Amino acid sequence: MKVVVKLGSSSVTNEHGGTSLGLLDRVAGEISELSALGNHFVLVTSGAIAAGLFELGFGSNRPNDVAVLQAASAVGQGRLIEAYRMLFAQRSLKVGQVLLDPGDFSDRRQYLRARQTISELWNLGAIPVVNENDAIAVDEIRFGDNDRLAALTANLVGADLLILLTDQAGVYTGDPRRDEEASLIEVISEIDHRVADYGGGAGTTRGTGGMSSKLQAAKMASFSGVTTVIAAAERRSVIIDAVKKSPAGVGTLIKARDAHLPARKLWIAFATVSEGVVVVDEGARRALEVNSKSLLPAGIRSVEGDFFSGAAASIADESGEVFAKGIVKRDSSSIREIMGRKSSELGDDGSSEVVHRDDLVLLRA
Repeated sequence: MKVVVKLGSSSVTNEHGGTSLGLLDRVAGEISELSALGNHFVLVTSGAIAAGLFELGFGSNRPNDVAVLQAASAVGQGRLIEAYRMLFAQRSLKVGQVLLDPGDFSDRRQYLRARQTISELWNLGAIPVVNENDAIAVDEIRFGDNDRLAALTANLVGADLLILLTDQAGVYTGDPRRDEEASLIEVISEIDHRVADYGGGAGTTRGTGGMSSKLQAAKMASFSGVTTVIAAAERRSVIIDAVKKSPAGVGTLIKARDAHLPARKLWIAFATVSEGVVVVDEGARRALEVNSKSLLPAGIRSVEGDFFSGAAASIADESGEVFAKGIVKRDSSSIREIMGRKSSELGDDGSSEVVHRDDLVLLRA
């Protein structure tokens, strides 16, 4: 079995910003035990910035200066990988650090290189430890949190299971920190709007994600055919139970879809920010959903927002329901100029396409 385990900042570091060696030691022990049985693991870790701020003397006071945070990441990444190296070495296992950025998933060549690197680490008996390259990433081209990175990594390696470890037992019907009547949801078949509303913000000042981020990551994994478990990092034998027993009962189990999306379309659907909305009529929606066509100007009714060619845009019907997302071939002004016009009026060489079908993702199950 191929398993991706993601640890958030709230699990990797303590309330003071120091490394939670006790928890990491237990995680290393469980992964080592399961690896000896022939399972392959990728450990996606957060916590580099928090660990670096601690090392640099900031304590629990997180600055807002991007340059300081990037420098802290450079310091903290070394601290983190040394902790993992030490803990896995005690189990006669080596680790290999793999720093990824969005380009490694959107560019086919980089995608294949990243997959080959992880595969070779497995061949050499090492545990790949993955993190975002925060030291050089900028807001426009970064994941934002490692939940998305973990889901994309699960797709990258063809994982069977994604385990998102957090500071809660799983997904609740409300925020258990504020709602005494909130109950744990053990199985989620599909992440719809109702389920998405159960998510919240980051649980601690050390984290950038939250349950909403984990549900989004689980949806990404589901679209690539990967089952997800969201569970408490503090739960004893959480990884062993999720792998050796049924994932149900360990936390919240999110089932995989039967139809899978390739990595590039996963990236378009879930890891890019929509710069605007293109509203289409019923005929255009049917052409996209039923006939797998490209989006043409004739079916476009309006454009919301201003964006450049190459940006990601949501595609909605006239009721306002967003049912697709794509990379536009024209800027917003150009689309407004040609919307409603037939391709025969604009030329039939394909230049009139607003979103090519290869750059378009349907978001409905």
